Amino acid sequence: MALQRNDRPEADVCVIIAAKDAGATIARAVASALAERRVAEIIVVDDGSRDDATEKAARSADDASGRLRVLRLPDNCGPAHARNVAIENASSAFLAILDADDFFLPGRFGAMLDGEDWDFVADDILFVDERLAGALPYVPTAEAAPSFVGFTEFVDGNISRRGAERGEIGFLKPVMRRAFLDRHGLRYNASLRLGEDFDLYARSLAHGARYKIVRHCGYGAIVRADSLSGRHRTLDLKRLYEADRDILTTMTLERDAEKALRQHERHIRARYELRHFLDRKAEAGLVRAGLELIARPGAIPAVVSGVASDKMAAARRRRSKPGAGQTGPRTLLSGRVPDQK
Repeated sequence: MALQRNDRPEADVCVIIAAKDAGATIARAVASALAERRVAEIIVVDDGSRDDATEKAARSADDASGRLRVLRLPDNCGPAHARNVAIENASSAFLAILDADDFFLPGRFGAMLDGEDWDFVADDILFVDERLAGALPYVPTAEAAPSFVGFTEFVDGNISRRGAERGEIGFLKPVMRRAFLDRHGLRYNASLRLGEDFDLYARSLAHGARYKIVRHCGYGAIVRADSLSGRHRTLDLKRLYEADRDILTTMTLERDAEKALRQHERHIRARYELRHFLDRKAEAGLVRAGLELIARPGAIPAVVSGVASDKMAAARRRRSKPGAGQTGPRTLLSGRVPDQK
């Protein structure tokens, strides 16, 4: 007999999955969410997929418990809009975001949601190469006490450093307390297709959200060469730094918080200026792109620095031995996962 939703008195989490052309991976994502007893509902929003493979694959993982709903949007509007649609259709107290190519590790929610001392609570993430996803390593449970992240630490932790493994705090996938979002009128910025998570969490922290981090590892993130996050447009960078500016002009921040956000805005704007220059170089040639850059002197340092850094990174890759840059599974907070003995 199928386990029905009302047979789960502790179920209070809505899992939100925004998906586009995810037929190859979404069944695993849905199945991992259905396996969690705290999950009351799963809302998959098919964000304008070009065929029906995503919807069919999502429904193929259904366990007949009545918890899965699939909503299909006629046009692709981006993950922020899709998640907002899911939030408006959700009824649970807690909201958990799951990317369509990722999955929950067994027992993810467990004691993670205990207590009333948080508005957002995040656990560690296991990054796994897609080629190794079929044989996951043992991930030891950390004993470290929970910690809390404030606005300044969160923003500082989202400034990437060249040459280092990406480990920004913004990669964490916190469970959100629905009541906090509703109380402050917060939703994803639908104009963003890059950094929409960062923007929502930053605005929430500016409103006083308590962001708790526990060291248990419960979220599995697949590392793919063709992931959407690796194919963002130049315009997406522009919209992200403009979103930073919107927070700076519409919200009152402490001095340290304002300083951190201005640094993040400059960091994203520098990435945009480099990408914009490279786009113009490809479209109109080096001379034309160079003349346009000279007409915008404020962008010159970002472009020169970015080009130099890219060239040095390319040189390091040429000098490295084949396979030297490949690493096994790692967690965001704790680093490499030790080999199982």
